[in-house]
Amino acid sequence: MNENTPDSTEPTPQAAEAAPAVEAAEVAVADAVQADAPAAASVTAADVGAQLKELFPALFTGGAKPLKLRIQADIQERAPGRFTKQQLSAFFRRYTGGTGYLIALTKAKERFDLDGQPAGEVAEEHLVAAREELARRKGLKQERMAAEQAEHQLLDQQRHNRAGLLRDFERTTLTLPNFCALKGVTAEELPGLLDIARKERAEQPPAPPRMAMDRRPPQREPREPREGRDARRPNDRRPRPGGGKPQR
Repeated sequence: MNENTPDSTEPTPQAAEAAPAVEAAEVAVADAVQADAPAAASVTAADVGAQLKELFPALFTGGAKPLKLRIQADIQERAPGRFTKQQLSAFFRRYTGGTGYLIALTKAKERFDLDGQPAGEVAEEHLVAAREELARRKGLKQERMAAEQAEHQLLDQQRHNRAGLLRDFERTTLTLPNFCALKGVTAEELPGLLDIARKERAEQPPAPPRMAMDRRPPQREPREPREGRDARRPNDRRPRPGGGKPQR
């Protein structure tokens, strides 16, 4: 190190004179931030949304509408001191990230201001981004539903297997080692599986009572008379055409 270079750890005379004022200013700022922190933290995004609906119902009531760009500056101008920048940022981060807002963004051609009036077109890049995000969320939803369905099927199959194991165990005449070998379970696993199966069987709703069968003989429907030659009875003695006698 150059001997002419002052040691950075030692304050210069000017810095030493300014230190008390800087320290006092920092303490004042810290006290102000600490005093304002509980009030700011107590206002949630839902609170901000409720106030915005009250102040600007044309924009924030009803279905979601694409917002005018830099809408926060307009809010601060129309309602000065009502919200902090952090509060508005937290609200709009959740509001514009909602699925309903993204759907509205893909369907609308214009953005809207605080009075619900058109305020510029929706840029193509914003439309593409919204569509991609919706597609991503749809894919995640489908994957989650498929995973839940597979899990339900697995649980149902396991429950079915335990019910069959209990049913066979109650009927078997095999020794315990032979039964376990046949079912592919160990003697240590079997009691736990049987207990679960018994609980599941007890939790099943009772089967509905079977209706008594009607023991009355079914009534035969009247037979319709056949036409032509097939309708004649065997003892029909009607004369044949031409005066001939019927053959016996």
